[in-house]
Amino acid sequence: MSQGQCLCGAVEITAQQLSHEVGACHCRMCRRWGGGPLMATDCGTDVVLSDTDSVAVYDSSDWAERGFCKQCGSHLFYRLKQSGQYIMPVGLFDEDQMVLDHQVFVDERPNYYCFSGETKELTGLEVFAMFAGQSQD
Repeated sequence: MSQGQCLCGAVEITAQQLSHEVGACHCRMCRRWGGGPLMATDCGTDVVLSDTDSVAVYDSSDWAERGFCKQCGSHLFYRLKQSGQYIMPVGLFDEDQMVLDHQVFVDERPNYYCFSGETKELTGLEVFAMFAGQSQD
């Protein structure tokens, strides 16, 4: 179990299964949302957010929604609608044993930054192909 919180502390997070693998999403939507790539980790479906009155949810696509704190604006999650899986910004947690191991939407990564080190890299089409067998309704 891992604990985290937003910038102002209004929303506390309890994630039963925090992955120690960090992914970077370079899609235009994530970059527009946060001003750069979303650095996030998979927290599965067993996530509890305190003070849900402070959580706003934006329906960002047919298959996912994004949550943020109404008080301080911290990004809280990218959640898949079908499975309820939470992908959460790694900075919400005070974990120091995290490893950047994959990058997605690398075909949308702008020229003005890049990460050092070897990671698995997937294009947007490859990411969507991974979900092809799952209904996006």
